[in-house]
Amino acid sequence: MSGSEAPSPRLVAAITPGWLWVPALVAVAVLAGPVIALTLATDPARLAGALSAPGARDAVVLSLATSGLSTLLCLVLGLPLAVLLHRMRGPGWRAVVLAVLRIILIVPLVLSPVVSGLALLYLWGRQGLLGGALEAMGLPVAYTPAAVVLVQVFVALPFLTVAALSSLEGVDGDLELAAANSGASATQILRHVTFPLAAPGIVLGALLAFARALGEYGATITFAGSVAGATRTIPLQIELAFNSADPEAALGLALALIGFYLFVIAAAGLAYVLLRRGREDRRAGRDA
Repeated sequence: MSGSEAPSPRLVAAITPGWLWVPALVAVAVLAGPVIALTLATDPARLAGALSAPGARDAVVLSLATSGLSTLLCLVLGLPLAVLLHRMRGPGWRAVVLAVLRIILIVPLVLSPVVSGLALLYLWGRQGLLGGALEAMGLPVAYTPAAVVLVQVFVALPFLTVAALSSLEGVDGDLELAAANSGASATQILRHVTFPLAAPGIVLGALLAFARALGEYGATITFAGSVAGATRTIPLQIELAFNSADPEAALGLALALIGFYLFVIAAAGLAYVLLRRGREDRRAGRDA
């Protein structure tokens, strides 16, 4: 049996211990239980009204707009970083620079959201290293939609870069070398060879970045605050509604957010399958 073929049911039964089902089902219950409980607690008759409230509409529009913009910025910034991380392998200074870049990339993934917000505040805030200068020029950042985008880029950029880097690792270097020997420039190779072959991971990374940006809460409220119509995203509106004794509005927005996540997951799966199939078809055509 080759690595690409699925094992037969008989082989699966022979090599899979039955006791694995117990912790696996517990894991599924732990993951799915809260979402099921949230869904059951929501009154469908009041859901439409909760979602049509002005504050809810503003939060949804702001979240979708800022998440879309931050995802675009993640693509513009993260793809070059992923390419350099992929190319920059070797001894000496290259190894040192690569290690530093990887650490910088990992840090936002492990930082507490509150710490992330404080770090952004001390850089982009009104008294921050860069924010103070921008404030003096009449370009405030803190407590504006720009602050929300900066937060989202900070937390989502690593997701796109890591996914793109993983996909770039699977690109056949011989094809890039063949394009170079044919006279293609480095930019042409990236555009016509590298990025199309790495497209499944890039698209997946972009969708993951969008989902991460959409759900950001801790760093946003620490750095951007909760200003209605300016920085109050869906998670902040949920928290406000819940603390204001309006659980129906909180539940409605929570379900809407889950719906957005499910859409992103479905889109990611579909895009990944289609792009991989297209890449395999092109590879089969070249082999033929």
